[in-house]
Amino acid sequence: MAAMRRAVTATAGVAGLAVAGIGGAAYWLAMSSYSQILGPFAYRADDHERPRVALTFDDGPNEPFTGKLADFLDAEGIRATFFQVGRAVRAFPEVSLRLAEAGHVIGNHSDTHTFGRYLHAATLRAEIERSQQTFQDIGIRPALYRPPWLLRIPALFPLLREYGLTPISGVFAHPLEFAQPSPRLTVHGLVGNGALGHGKPGMIIIFHDGFEGHAGDRANSVEAAKMTVAQLRRRGVEFTTVDRLLGIPAYQTT
Repeated sequence: MAAMRRAVTATAGVAGLAVAGIGGAAYWLAMSSYSQILGPFAYRADDHERPRVALTFDDGPNEPFTGKLADFLDAEGIRATFFQVGRAVRAFPEVSLRLAEAGHVIGNHSDTHTFGRYLHAATLRAEIERSQQTFQDIGIRPALYRPPWLLRIPALFPLLREYGLTPISGVFAHPLEFAQPSPRLTVHGLVGNGALGHGKPGMIIIFHDGFEGHAGDRANSVEAAKMTVAQLRRRGVEFTTVDRLLGIPAYQTT
């Protein structure tokens, strides 16, 4: 009996490891910053001549936090890339226009940022189409797209080509930055997994100025971005937009 229990326990353990392994592989395939299996998904550039990084901000616009970031970046002479959610743009169109007029780049980050809508081709198409229309309604034609949660399904890449969009990845400033830990944790991390650890030449770094297209307190992300800029500048790092870093168009021309 004891031997049978041990056998059952061992079998359950092996099955658990197998499920964990499958889950880890699925995450790497569909949601990691780095996987290129489903299609090209740039998270960095081979930029060794100049120590440049691209700061990006997701899920906005979200006032007053997007505006505070804009004030800071403009005062520092930095241009960043904002991947914005359609419904948030409809709430704050003047903020998107302010950013674009100041020379920041506006990218598409879907329309509703609702998880289930990115799992099927038909609803994914609707998300891309409506968000692009929202941007076009205010005179902006993004050529860059970042999927919410970096989630990719096989249908994503053909759809993006159809709509003239280039998929853009990046590395999260900190794995928990979206949950608003202390600015110091976001910047330094615990084992080098903070924004400074990712501030290597050519990297695209992700912060959040919104909360999935909704209002949300992003004061800690604003402060973390300021700290990151100050400390990377001490290392001689420069800041640029994603399109300039990768040498690709920021906007569609037709």
